[in-house]
Amino acid sequence: MVYGIDQLMPSPPTVVALGRDSLTGLPCEPINTIAPVNSVGHGKRKHDGSIQSELAGLTREERRRRRRATLKYRTAHATRERIRVEAFNVAFTELRKLLPTLPPDKKLSKIEILKLAICYIAYLNHVLEA
Repeated sequence: MVYGIDQLMPSPPTVVALGRDSLTGLPCEPINTIAPVNSVGHGKRKHDGSIQSELAGLTREERRRRRRATLKYRTAHATRERIRVEAFNVAFTELRKLLPTLPPDKKLSKIEILKLAICYIAYLNHVLEA
């Protein structure tokens, strides 16, 4: 589905507040305030000599594959992925709130949100140039 400028909004909006100043009211956290996820150490384990000797004969790729197969690594990776997906979904929700649609509560897919945002920006540019 492709949105045209005429389909987007039949009349110019009464208030257009897009820009850096319009983002100050959003409930966003700075990225560095997110709690860090415990990561797997990058050094060799010192508590068990047998693990060191086991890993000594492996290539770098095999050692990496074994390290990534551990429960601790998979759990940390899953946690990071959940945080990433949640932030991604929040960003789409915030973008969706800025876009006009009829009806206003219509459910849109992510690709529809992006296409509508592109058309809305083009429409706003058209209004500013006119």
